[in-house]
Amino acid sequence: MIVCIAEKPSVAKDIARILGATTGRSGYMEGNNYQVTWTFGHLCELKMPEDYSPYWKQWSLASLPMIPPRFGIRLKNDDGIRRQFAVIEKLMQHAEMVINCGDAGQEGELIQRWVMQKAQVKCPVKRLWISSMTDEAIQEGFANLKDEQDYKHLYLAGLSRAIGDWLLGMNATRLYSIKYGQKGRPLSIGRVQTPTLAMIVNRQKEIDSFTPETYWVLSTIYRDVVFTATQGRFSSREEGERSFDLIRNNPFAVTAVEKKNGKEAPPQLYDLTSLQVDCNKRFGMSAEMTLNTVQTLYERKLTTYPRVDTRYLSDDIYPKCPPIMNGLFTVRRHGNSVYAPLIKPLGGKALKKSKKVFDSSRVTDHHAIIPTGVAPQGLSDMEQHVYDLIARRFIAVFYPDCQFATTTIMGKVETRTEGKEEAGQAITDDKQPSFVEFKATGKRITDPGWRVVEAHQYSSATDGNKETGTQEEKEMPVFVKGESGDHCPTLSEKQTTPPKPFTEATLLRAMETAGKLVDDEELRAVMKENGIGRPSTRAAIIETLFKRNYIRKERKNLVPTPTGMELIGIIHTELLKSCELTGIWEKKLRDIEQQKYEAQTFIDELKVQIHEIVGQVLADNSGTRVSVQSEETKLGKKTSKGKNNPGATTT
Repeated sequence: MIVCIAEKPSVAKDIARILGATTGRSGYMEGNNYQVTWTFGHLCELKMPEDYSPYWKQWSLASLPMIPPRFGIRLKNDDGIRRQFAVIEKLMQHAEMVINCGDAGQEGELIQRWVMQKAQVKCPVKRLWISSMTDEAIQEGFANLKDEQDYKHLYLAGLSRAIGDWLLGMNATRLYSIKYGQKGRPLSIGRVQTPTLAMIVNRQKEIDSFTPETYWVLSTIYRDVVFTATQGRFSSREEGERSFDLIRNNPFAVTAVEKKNGKEAPPQLYDLTSLQVDCNKRFGMSAEMTLNTVQTLYERKLTTYPRVDTRYLSDDIYPKCPPIMNGLFTVRRHGNSVYAPLIKPLGGKALKKSKKVFDSSRVTDHHAIIPTGVAPQGLSDMEQHVYDLIARRFIAVFYPDCQFATTTIMGKVETRTEGKEEAGQAITDDKQPSFVEFKATGKRITDPGWRVVEAHQYSSATDGNKETGTQEEKEMPVFVKGESGDHCPTLSEKQTTPPKPFTEATLLRAMETAGKLVDDEELRAVMKENGIGRPSTRAAIIETLFKRNYIRKERKNLVPTPTGMELIGIIHTELLKSCELTGIWEKKLRDIEQQKYEAQTFIDELKVQIHEIVGQVLADNSGTRVSVQSEETKLGKKTSKGKNNPGATTT
C-alpha cells in the first residue's frame, strides 16, 4: 500500500476522493492501493527541558543555559494525538511508499517529517507539492510527485527555526522570570515577540515624550481654490501676521500654470502580509482572523496557498489565467453577476503579461495569492470580504494603468505697490520681500483604468473606511498665467503631531521590514529579506503579545501595557529586542532554505549568543523587578495538554 499523509482531515478527504480511496477506516481512508491518513497540525514537538535532564525540571538560574547535546522530538501530550499517531505509525511501518501531502511550506514540511521520524519510516518517501486544492491541481501534483530530498533544506530551515526558538525562548524566559519577575508569574521572552513588543514600546515612548510645537501657515483663497505660501511655516504669530498684513490689500496674480500627465500601475497581487494589512484597514480584521479566513478559502479550493511572501506569479501560471478569469466570470451573488462586468473589457484579446505580475525569478516555493476560478458558494461575510479582495486584485492587474493629470498653479501677492522688483528676493526698505509666493496643486483622473475594478468595493465595510474608488478631486478651474484678482488670505494656527501608534496593519508592515516603516512597494520588497518572523507566524506573534498582557488594543491602536513597558525596560541585551538583529537571523533562516547557509552554523552561533545573554543578566545586581503582571499561569505549572506552559517554546 501507498500511504499518503495530509495535514488535516478535510484535506485528506479531498485527496482520498481523487485517488479513489473511498473506504472509511478508523483514522484513515483506503482504496485503489492507497491509504490516506492525516495529522491535526503539529502532532510532535521538540522535547521539553525535563525530558533531557531531571535537573532542568525546576526553574533555577544555576541550570542556565540549558543546551541539549542533541535535540529530540516527542508526541504532544494529548489522548487524541496519541490515538491518531498509533494509526499513522502502523500504516507507515507496512507501507511500500509514503507520500508527504502536508502543506507546501516550511512549517508543513517540518510537521510531517517529524511524524515520519517518530514513526521510523523505512520505505521511500515522495512529496506532493501543490499551490491550490482544486481537483486539477491535486491530480497534476500526483502525476508529478517530487523526491523528498528536493525539500531537505526547507526542512532544515524549519528545524533550525524551531531549535532557535527553543534555545532562546526556554533559556531567556526562565532567565528573566527568575531574575526580574514576580514569584509564580513568568516573563515570556521570544526571538520574534520581544523585538515586536520593543517596537510598540518604543513608539509609545516617542508619543509620551512628544512636545507639540505651535506654528502658523499662511494661505489664501483665490477663485475658490486654496493656495498655500511656499515659504513654509512661521514659528511665531507675529511673523505670520506681518506677512498677512503685507498682502491682504494687494491682488493675487497667477505666475505659472504647469500641467503634467502621469500614470499609476495596478497594485501588485497579494502576499499574506499585504492581504492582512488591507483586511485590517478596510474591515478591522486582525492578522490572525485574516490568516484563518484565507486558509479556509484555500481548503475550500477557492484561492491558492496563502502563507506566501511573494507578490509575483511564475511564468508558467500565465496560461492558467484565462481559465481562472472565465471561472470568475460565472460568479453570482444574490442573483447578480459580480465580476462579469469587470472582465468583459478584457475579453477578445490576450491578457497583458507584465513583469510586475509574472516574474519567475521572484517566486520560490509558491506564487502570490490568487483565486482558483472555482465559484464560491455559501461564504460568510468575512470570507466574502477576503475573497473579494483577492478576486478583484487578480482582475485589476490585467487592466491598463490609471491615467491622471496634475496641474500646479503658482501665484504671488505683492507686498508693496511702488518700486516693484522682478526677482522674488527683492528687498524693500523695511527688509520685507517684495512678494509672497503661493502654490496649489490639483489632480484629475483622466482614465481610471484599473481603478474601476475597485471603484465601488466594500461600501458596506464594517469599520466605515471609504472604499478604494475613482472619485476625483474637485476639478480646478482653468487658470491663465498673468491673470489676477481679489483673494482672501488666512493665517492658521497649527501644531506638530506625535508619531501615530501602531495598528495591526502598520505593525505588520514594520515587522516585514525589520522595524522600518516603508511605503514604497519596491523598497519594501527588498527589505523583506531582513523582516522579522515569517508571514505565516506574524499573526500568532501579535496574538501572543495580547495573551501575555504585554499589549492591548485601544480602538484600532496597539498600546503597550505597564507590564510590556517594564519588560522592555529591563532588557539591556540588544540582541533580544533589536528588530534589525532579529531580521538578520530571519535572513539566515531563509538562506538555509536556499542552501546558502549551513543550519549547524546557525545553531552554533545561537548557542554562543545564549551563553552571552545568560552571563550579562546574571551579572546584573540592580535588584530590579517587573512589578505589574497579568493573571497568567503560575511559574512552572503545566496543564495536561501543555497549554499555558511557561516553559513552552516562544517565538
